[in-house]
Amino acid sequence: MSTTTPPAPGRLAIPGPGGPGDKPAAAPRVVRQRRRRPGLIALSVALIAAGGLSGALLFTASGQRSAVLVVARDVPVGAAITEADLAPASLALDPAVKAVPVAKKAGMVGQRAAVALKAGSLLSPGQVTSVSLVKAGEQLVGVALKPSQLPASRLAPGQKVLIVSTPDPAQAGASAGKPGEPAGAPKTSAATVVAVGVAAPATGVVVVDVAVPAANGPTLAAQVATGAVALILAPQEGS
Repeated sequence: MSTTTPPAPGRLAIPGPGGPGDKPAAAPRVVRQRRRRPGLIALSVALIAAGGLSGALLFTASGQRSAVLVVARDVPVGAAITEADLAPASLALDPAVKAVPVAKKAGMVGQRAAVALKAGSLLSPGQVTSVSLVKAGEQLVGVALKPSQLPASRLAPGQKVLIVSTPDPAQAGASAGKPGEPAGAPKTSAATVVAVGVAAPATGVVVVDVAVPAANGPTLAAQVATGAVALILAPQEGS
């Protein structure tokens, strides 16, 4: 007697060309669909939108550039600003930054630097002034000085200095009437540096313009004419 073996659970017996003795085929798998989370999808969309908005705002802000003035070369404090000292630039600035528009360049030329201006820096309105270093009741005297008559430190407009008379010791003794006796303290004139010239290539002589009280102007000019003077830096306030 023949016995028929029933198919195993989970398998479907499909008769093949070989007859009932062939192996049964596997039943197809049921793929479970993932559950969609609407909240997570909404959050992702919101983050993408926020990132795009931030990028758009940043691009827009960076595109709003202003034509402003920058310092083209170093300008010492107190020096008059020339057209060559300023250059135009297109910059994206924060509204809180105070800058001088290019359109006001003509008004900046002729003004004086209230602080030392450095090349490449942005020019702001508070860095310039119309006040001259030569005040009312003062005179401007040019003092020609050799390198040995100057301090090694670089002079700048606005510095307080002393112009010291340095006559020949023999002449000083003769003028005192008693040869060999100290002539006393040298004569000095307090002054303010207004401008510093360029050293002469051959001699190194520098002409320094100083402002002195009008009563001392002629005396200082006479001393300078002899060449027997020296310039020293006066003590600064608070030092």
